[in-house]
Amino acid sequence: MPESPAPVVGVLALQGDVREHLRMVTAAGGIGREVKVPADLDTIHALIIPGGESTTIGRLARLYGMIEPLRKHIRAGLPTFGTCAGMIFLASGVTEGAQPQLGVLDMVVERNAFGRQNESFECDLAVEGWEETIHAVFIRAPIVSSTGPDVEVMARHDSRPVLVRDGDILASSFHPELTGDLRLHRMLLAMADKP
Repeated sequence: MPESPAPVVGVLALQGDVREHLRMVTAAGGIGREVKVPADLDTIHALIIPGGESTTIGRLARLYGMIEPLRKHIRAGLPTFGTCAGMIFLASGVTEGAQPQLGVLDMVVERNAFGRQNESFECDLAVEGWEETIHAVFIRAPIVSSTGPDVEVMARHDSRPVLVRDGDILASSFHPELTGDLRLHRMLLAMADKP
């Protein structure tokens, strides 16, 4: 019986850690592809929205006509992983101000909750159901200030949610693409590979 082809994982390539995620997808056994226009969404099995600057990602997504196509595909079940700014973009709201968001993940986030760039830090986090911790890199990271009833909190830092999942949507405050730990990317690939 022939092996099934590797899932194609698109990385939203408007701004942010695109190359780093593409490398992680390949290392995890998937095929990475940049996503820049709505038609690209029809050629992928999963999506990553990378870290970067959430207001810039939102503005560019609006400019390139990506907001509604992204919402449509994610709501239809496209497995999606948002990291840092990607988490903010997926969420339904922010605690202060307003910015373009997809609103597909039922939670409110606080931007830059851990401080500015020079207050970035690393730590090891316990993840629900995992035997080993994950090393997490926080850079101007958001936190989840509230979640809807279907959002599962998988990891916390100082009791605050920093890794969440709701069905086929996964989101982290931190940057797994900067550590070489492939477990979250492999989780996304597994979500893409299910029948």
